[in-house]
Amino acid sequence: MQHRSDVEAADALKHAYEQIRKEIGNVIVGQDEVVKFVLISIFSNGHCLLVGVPGLAKTLLVQTVSQVLDLDFNRIQFTPDLMPSDIIGSEILGEDRNFKFIPGPVFSNIILADEINRTPPKTQAALLEAMQEKAVTAAGVTHKLSQPFFVLATQNPIEQEGTYPLPEAQLDRFMFKVSLNYPSFKEELQIVKNTTSILNQSVAKILNAEQIIAFQQLVRNIPVADNVLEYAVKLVAKTRPDGEFAAPQVKRLLNWGAGPRASQFLILGAKCHAVIHGKYSPDIEDVRAVAKPILSHRIVRSYHAEAEGLSTDDIIEQLF
Repeated sequence: MQHRSDVEAADALKHAYEQIRKEIGNVIVGQDEVVKFVLISIFSNGHCLLVGVPGLAKTLLVQTVSQVLDLDFNRIQFTPDLMPSDIIGSEILGEDRNFKFIPGPVFSNIILADEINRTPPKTQAALLEAMQEKAVTAAGVTHKLSQPFFVLATQNPIEQEGTYPLPEAQLDRFMFKVSLNYPSFKEELQIVKNTTSILNQSVAKILNAEQIIAFQQLVRNIPVADNVLEYAVKLVAKTRPDGEFAAPQVKRLLNWGAGPRASQFLILGAKCHAVIHGKYSPDIEDVRAVAKPILSHRIVRSYHAEAEGLSTDDIIEQLF
């Protein structure tokens, strides 16, 4: 952080983050880790995949985030009969006998892709192209999406009948994969109390689109020490069974390791994690803090790991 303006901007981001957490906490009970990772992915210009059983307030969380950040929000319910044009929009013949493009729901700042594994690969690919390119193509014409653009997809871990699991290459587009757990007894009491009485849970707007884009730029400008960069890249390299840094247990427990995108996201996530915790440059602890949700969907366990009941998080813990 060379310039005073950068230091002030970093302090402003930390302050905004704390305010946003407080506002979201007025509506969402618990789920602190989930909220943290959703906000880090927004400020790092990434996308987030939420995995959890129904009824854990995934939709409410995304709606609340969009209100606090004063962003446009669209929810797309993924179903087996959803077509790519239902997401990106389509060309229609106007009264003047010319085709015109009618934008689909993807033309928004925050997209909630609900149950993304319920729709066939062709429709999944339409959304994933928009995530990667920040633009969509219809009838050979490219249409830019509004910025900032952020996709929060949800997946239901039960009821796998009639679903189309996202392939590894498409999972790689998501910065984080975050698992939502059941609330604690105390949290559930609070949830039931809040949702079964008349409560006006309005939230204040903390940031707008321009400020978010400025903060995304700030996160990229944060300097990183060489040892932290090397730690992040080496951590990812350790997940590759035939790589030079692979430990013997990795060769046995993993079939496939993470690609370079994981290293990029580790550094971006660590930068953002550092700033929201009052630091001006990330250290190794920041890399570790974001490693599990970045690596867990990029490594493929072997038969041995499954037989021993080891989760991807257990294996990442061993890599530390």
